[in-house]
Amino acid sequence: MLHEPQLELKAKSPPPKRGIYSYASELFRLRLDKSTSRVSLAALCFAGLFTVIGGRLVQLAVTSENTSEVRRAASSEISAARPDIVDRNGDILATDVKMVSVFAEPRNIVDKDEAVELLTAVLPDLDATELRNKLNTKRGFVWVKREITPRQQAEVHRLGIPGVGFLPENKRVYPNAEAAAHVLGFANVDNVGIAGIEKYIDSMGLQDLNGAGFNISAADLKPVQLSIDLRVQHALRDELMKGMAKFKAKATAGAIMDVNTGEVIALVSLPDYDPNNPVDALEKDRINRLNVGVFEMGSTFKALTVAMALDSGKYNINSTFDARSGLRYGRFTIGDYHPTRRILTTPEVFIHSSNIGTARMALGIGVEGHKAFLRKMGQLTRLETELPESALPIIPPRWGELNTMTIAFGHGLAVAPLQALMAVGALVNGGVLIKPTFLKRDEEEARKGALQVLKPETSEAMRYVMRLNASNPAGSASTAAIAGFFVGGKTGTAEKVINGRYSKNKNLTTFTAIVPSDKPKYVFLTIMDEPQAVEGTYGFSTAGWNAGPVTGNVIERVAPLLGIPPRFEPPVQPFPLMSRLNAWGIR
Repeated sequence: MLHEPQLELKAKSPPPKRGIYSYASELFRLRLDKSTSRVSLAALCFAGLFTVIGGRLVQLAVTSENTSEVRRAASSEISAARPDIVDRNGDILATDVKMVSVFAEPRNIVDKDEAVELLTAVLPDLDATELRNKLNTKRGFVWVKREITPRQQAEVHRLGIPGVGFLPENKRVYPNAEAAAHVLGFANVDNVGIAGIEKYIDSMGLQDLNGAGFNISAADLKPVQLSIDLRVQHALRDELMKGMAKFKAKATAGAIMDVNTGEVIALVSLPDYDPNNPVDALEKDRINRLNVGVFEMGSTFKALTVAMALDSGKYNINSTFDARSGLRYGRFTIGDYHPTRRILTTPEVFIHSSNIGTARMALGIGVEGHKAFLRKMGQLTRLETELPESALPIIPPRWGELNTMTIAFGHGLAVAPLQALMAVGALVNGGVLIKPTFLKRDEEEARKGALQVLKPETSEAMRYVMRLNASNPAGSASTAAIAGFFVGGKTGTAEKVINGRYSKNKNLTTFTAIVPSDKPKYVFLTIMDEPQAVEGTYGFSTAGWNAGPVTGNVIERVAPLLGIPPRFEPPVQPFPLMSRLNAWGIR
């Protein structure tokens, strides 16, 4: 039997399985037909990678809490710009400069120990422990160092630490260093006013604008123009420093005020400080003695007592007062430092600085009348100016006749010297009490809120007795009677209160001067704290031997700067009313 050959159908076996490696090897073999696939895959991978990175960057920019904190911090610092402060002539007293500060975002710093090590290497004044504690927090923003130099910025930048960056800031600078330090005050590292005019600027709404988020630059703010004359300020400070050294005083202070506008032209209190680095501003010896200190003003207060007596109508320029012996009150006896032991006229009471005479004047007015007059003259309340720092007067809790007697000659009532200066200005400017200001203003503006506190006739009498005190050989103001400027004035020496008792060997001396006496433009005040008797003072340390001559030096130096030319011929009939009344001492 023939058999047909049988065909055996053999199933084809499947190709062997290939792994990823084999596909990758095949793909990257250098074959022309595979090149398109390779390029497409590579492009796809890179596109995916850049998409992920870009998405993350967008997320960080839009939603990152860290970035928001940095942005808020930057906005806050930029908005803390301050207006320039200029003197009455437009010279810069305070301004902003741009600085850079280093910040860190602790959440974005991977190796914090390394960051601390690197940062302290280029910024060696950093405290490593403090910095490490800052970086170990979970905060999104911390300061590393404020206000670095350009060189330090470059060194930190070269470190390339992720999470460390820079922010621009405004730094307050005072190009004249100590000049007018107690007037200007200073701003802290956050550019917030801490004292003086700087604090006043913030109180006028600058901090409210910053807090509301307004992005203010210095160019948006009008400069604040002060009444201070920088040239006069420098001269006053220099003369006070010389006087302080010569008379070995513990401290000294001085001020010059325009009697017609109340503008403070210069104010110095030594020792002072540099507002660019105010580390010692809070030391007790560096206070502003004119505003913050309160003192018994000694015999300079007799000017107020004489003015009170004359203005009352009870006494006149030719009234007489018995100074032949001490004035007894209970177990106390009031005597004169240089007793005349005779009856004195009103001008003589002033030029001999008679405690007895002024005490009798005050007793004649009475306790309530005396208090009312001093209150009217602004001596019993706090003096408020643009400077936030001011002190309350120290008033006797029980004010009786004995208090009136001693306050009449400057003991028993302590006031801020600037408010005493304000009162003296009113005594000589026609009787108008004008509150002092540290901002530039004209006479019309100054007199809008001023009070007429004395009769013009009383003001002329006070100008006359102050001039007499400088021109008469018996007067105590002769040491400040600089030729050509028709100076008038009054000295004052008060024993300092130490541990509740008056010290016999520690004095506060004062001198108040007016220039020129016939038509005053400026009033000068000099204070010396614990001056010593030195060669040429014959063992004396009273005001006529120290505060007086220092004031004279100031007047001679600054009068030309203030536009007061010397007059070598005395004015004709400078005090017409006193001439008609034939006042004692009139020529």
